[in-house]
This record gives sequence, C-alpha cells and structure tokens, in this order.
Amino acid sequence: MKLATLREGGRDGTLVVARRDGAVFKRATGIAPTLQAALDDWERVAAPLAAIAAELEAGGPGEPLDPRALACPLPRAFEWIDASAYLNHVRLVRKARGSAPPDTLETDPLVYQGGSGVLLGPRDDIPLPGADVGLGLDFEAEVAVVLGDVAMGTRAADAERCIRLIMLANDVTLRNLVPGELAKGFGFFLSKPATAFSPFAVTPDELGGAWRDGRVHHRLRSTYNGALVGDPDAGPEMHFSFHDLVAHLARTRAYVAGTILGSGTVSNADRARGISCLAERRAIEMIDLGRAKTPYMKPDDTIAIEMLDEAGASIFGRIEQNVVAPEV
Repeated sequence: MKLATLREGGRDGTLVVARRDGAVFKRATGIAPTLQAALDDWERVAAPLAAIAAELEAGGPGEPLDPRALACPLPRAFEWIDASAYLNHVRLVRKARGSAPPDTLETDPLVYQGGSGVLLGPRDDIPLPGADVGLGLDFEAEVAVVLGDVAMGTRAADAERCIRLIMLANDVTLRNLVPGELAKGFGFFLSKPATAFSPFAVTPDELGGAWRDGRVHHRLRSTYNGALVGDPDAGPEMHFSFHDLVAHLARTRAYVAGTILGSGTVSNADRARGISCLAERRAIEMIDLGRAKTPYMKPDDTIAIEMLDEAGASIFGRIEQNVVAPEV
C-alpha cells in the first residue's frame, strides 16, 4: 500500500491511503490519525489500511490528490539516521579531496544522525541560508526506510521484520561546511540542513521482486535544472543492505517506530549512470581535470528525484524542489 500525509489536522498532518497511481486518496483517520500513530500500532492497523488500498485499486471512491497538498510522510520523526552504503560515492569524494577512506570501509558502515524535527515535503523549497552561494548547496538522491520498533541486538537476518515502509530522500548538504566540521572530529551538524522526502511511503510488497536482500532494485532518477543527470541502479552496488544497516545501528541501543534510515547517495561505478549529487560530478572533474568546474546549487535551480517501476509508473511520487534565497 501507498501512504501519505496531508498538510491538515496539526503539525503531524493527516494520514491518507493513496491509490497505486497516486491520483486519488482516502483519509485513514478512522484507523489512525497520523502516520506516526499507525507505526506505533502497526500490528493492528496494517490490515485495515491495506483494505482501504485494495478498495481504491478496485475503483472505490476517493478524493483527487494534489501532490502540493502533501507534507513529508513523517513531517517530524523521532530519529533520522543516514548511512553511506554506496562505496563508490565514498571513494570518489574522498579521492577528490585527497583523503583515504577508512580501513574499515567495507566492514563497518558510515552513519550519522541528522536533524529530524523539521523535515521537508516533496514540493517544499530548499532555502539557501543567507542566500550564501559559497556554502556549496548540494542535493543527494537516496532511498530511505521507515522502521518499526527495533530491539537492541537485532541481527541482519531478522531485520526485515523491522522495515515498515520505503521512500525516497533528498539529503540536502552544504558541502563547503563539511571539511571544517569533520576536522573537529565531531561529525556533521550545520552542513546538514532539513532533508526532503518523497510524497509517498510504500510497503515493501508494493515493489514486488524489486525489493530483495534489503535493497531496492530500481534506478533512481535525478533531474537537475530540467536535465536528467543520473539514473543509477539502487540495488547491486549498495554494499551494506538495509538489513546490514539495521543490525549495525542496533548493536548498542534500541530504536522506536518512526525512525527513518537512509541509504546515502546512490552511486554506481559505471559513469554512464550519472550522478545523484553534484559532489560526485565535481569529484570526477577533480580526478580527471585537476579542478572542479561544476558549480553548486544557486537560487532558482531545481532538482527532481523519482524512481520508476518496469512499466514506467512512479513508485514513490516525485520530489520536486526549487532553491530559494530567504527574504531579507
């Protein structure tokens, strides 16, 4: 089933079930008022929500859906944790800045914890802080999962039962703030403003055989200023699966339902598959040419992120964002 959140009814919005084509929806308030409430009571509400989805697919009544009316599926989340599971991305970016990857790159996942109190909807603008183009604003196209309760010590073999929903993310990054923050030895903070998510969060069964081994086996499309700049396959080169990542996170603590876990920038070694962030294009330019030519994002730039199934239908809906300078 395909779930979304309308911008109505309070800070956490109103939970709706959408038809598979995303054209119509039905409110789920009689079952759960918000997506977080549904996640907290998933064993009870999953079947009734699926019944609404089946009714819509069978031609049952629904309201027309305007994507602009949707917030992030979880407008605020208990935790937003992002990994860097595509090692080609890590190697490229590190090579370009003359920094060796950690010796444990292939055995110990890289993760950080981002801000989760303010999450952007799929059509929300990306504010450029202070209109400062020198901050190095960048998009990052990712896959993300929404977790149910995760017990400390959960193993990768048992992690599938913890994954409730799948969606897409634009993990916005201010690249020129990253080196200084990492040099402090205390991780990202100012360099990671609010993240945006796709209109729809879907249950794994919606992907059919494309969801296997804790990975989504479809291409993730990034369209920058109207031009397709990347369509890497999100499956084969995801070194650490979502199962692996859940097990890594759970080594020392538990997590509550509503935790969001990201894959990191989707990246393929085949350069023909393009990029999922400008930092990779700049890294390739530095490696090949000795200098980066591609500028980072500026006001009025646009980014769209989407994943299509075999029939060309949008699975999660489309993230469409404009970069804006704040009003002074």
